[in-house]
Amino acid sequence: MTDAATHETDRNHHDAPMAWRAILSAFCACLIGIGLARFAYTPLLPAIVDAHWFEASAAAYLGAANLSGYLVGALLGRPVAARISSVLTLRIMMLAATAAFFACAFPVSFPWFFAWRFTAGIAGGALMVLAAPTVLPLIAPSRRGLASGVIFMGIGAGVALSGTLVPLLQQGLRETWLGLGALSLLLTIIAWAGWPRAVSDHPTASHHATHVPKRWTLRALYIEYALNAAGWVPHMIFLVDFVARGFGEGLQVGAEYWVLFGLGATIGPLLAGHLADRTGFAAALRFAFLLEAVAVAIPAFGLGQAWLIASSLIVGAFVTGTVPLMLGRIAELLPHHPAQQKVAWSLATVFFALFQAAAAYGLSFIFARTGGNYGMLFLIGAGAMVLALAIDLSVAVFIRTPREHAQDHDS
Repeated sequence: MTDAATHETDRNHHDAPMAWRAILSAFCACLIGIGLARFAYTPLLPAIVDAHWFEASAAAYLGAANLSGYLVGALLGRPVAARISSVLTLRIMMLAATAAFFACAFPVSFPWFFAWRFTAGIAGGALMVLAAPTVLPLIAPSRRGLASGVIFMGIGAGVALSGTLVPLLQQGLRETWLGLGALSLLLTIIAWAGWPRAVSDHPTASHHATHVPKRWTLRALYIEYALNAAGWVPHMIFLVDFVARGFGEGLQVGAEYWVLFGLGATIGPLLAGHLADRTGFAAALRFAFLLEAVAVAIPAFGLGQAWLIASSLIVGAFVTGTVPLMLGRIAELLPHHPAQQKVAWSLATVFFALFQAAAAYGLSFIFARTGGNYGMLFLIGAGAMVLALAIDLSVAVFIRTPREHAQDHDS
């Protein structure tokens, strides 16, 4: 008994550096695929129009190309990994995102630019689906909340970089894209050797053995995650415009609130992961839904600057912080089944991408039809968060998983 415990401790000490090296690789993947490939385009958009690379309407379509690619990447990431291994897929996608940055330094034509923005989106979707599930099995369950928080901090770091690094690169638009490509290449090199050894990614036979209550709980979880994606859209698209034009504070002040949003997005995953390690992922997720509902609604009530600062920070924190909570909750529902976890996380990401895109178009339509009613957008977003919480609580009451039944029986 003592010898076995000692051996296990020695093995854990030996595996710990490898595990945290793998976490660094996954952090780099999220930073490249989501943080830079998606969010760095937002502050570059006005410069692209001003430099006459593309007309404003065409530049907006180029932004949508990334979201469309993200959905494709989320759908294809796992099937591709099942054929050639997760690690090889991750490396290819990081290289693809890097190549897209370099390619976008040369506006050869609209189809050229669209294709590379679409490619960057595919890379982002695949990296989101594969990076964390490839790494987290190396981490002790009691530390997975913190570990996943570190991984998804990469997204927030990209948001922060997009608001600070890109404006500093004023040498020119082409130089900015080349600089992003160089940074992405450096991150790819850092991550290259840190991934765990390739393991089989083929679904196991137990995939069909998931208990019915768990299946319903998972399906509810996909809807909750999707509703969250919709609920964040008012802040992600309209926050800066709301401050600049709705409040009449101007673009400079609006940009300052985006930096606050990015700051929240950077620290959110760590705080959420730490909370989950203490309370469990289910409880942490419900707390997140409640806090998000309040924070998303705040701008609708015109409560002043302090409240708006809190709203920007909190929503920013949960845009990234909910990701490790959702991944951890899936792992709680499907323990000891890494293949099923990857399937579930892939589906959750697809639902997320679909609802986020639909909400972006839908809320933009509502905004135009209501003559620029910002308040309605934030209230709709808050309603989506309340609905997510209601679904989760209803499932907890009416659908008991076998594990929960067993715990009641034992007590």
